[in-house]
Amino acid sequence: MDPILYHKRLQTPVYTGTIPQAQTLPKTNTEQGQSRSFKDVLEERIKRESQVSFSKHAMNRVAVRNVDLSESNLERLNEGVRLAQEKGLQEPLILVDSTAYVVSVKDNKVITVVNQDNVKGTVFSNIDGTVMI
Repeated sequence: MDPILYHKRLQTPVYTGTIPQAQTLPKTNTEQGQSRSFKDVLEERIKRESQVSFSKHAMNRVAVRNVDLSESNLERLNEGVRLAQEKGLQEPLILVDSTAYVVSVKDNKVITVVNQDNVKGTVFSNIDGTVMI
């Protein structure tokens, strides 16, 4: 018998009767009495601290890939967008350390985000320049 399967069978609990339900933690409430997701909190913080906005796709990438959006990184991203605008770029690739952002300068919006772990082997298309900050 496969040792992994054997170990899994040994670790699986056996229930008699009804299966116990998992405990749910109480939800934290905001002033309105509604729970807020991580994505909502992240979007609110980005709007408060950044001049650029993030598309829905970019917000998902930030959350899934654990991209560092510290205040200093957002300032550098904003500086990169300003430099791209000065040079007349429309959709540049902005590199902040080892994180890549594809930005629509016209809309002042981040289209997608790729972090250090996923940047190798990535092909960026439809960009018209690169800004390294």
